Amino acid sequence: MSVVVSVRISKELKKKIEQLKNIVDWNVEIRRFLEERVKEFYRREKIAEIRRVIEMLPEMPRGSVTNYGRGDRDSN
Repeated sequence: MSVVVSVRISKELKKKIEQLKNIVDWNVEIRRFLEERVKEFYRREKIAEIRRVIEMLPEMPRGSVTNYGRGDRDSN
């Protein structure tokens, strides 16, 4: 099921849109734009959520990654 969304635009923009109606499928263009923007905002929110979780993690002592790498390499 779909719904209708209305947007108020200037008369000048409406005229320009009308001039391009044979070239551009505005319904498709606007729908794609909205879908991409929604995805972008969801991605931004997920990234912010991940950063909040990372900030809550304890900090590793300096040189831990190097020591883990050496230990793993020496065990083989």
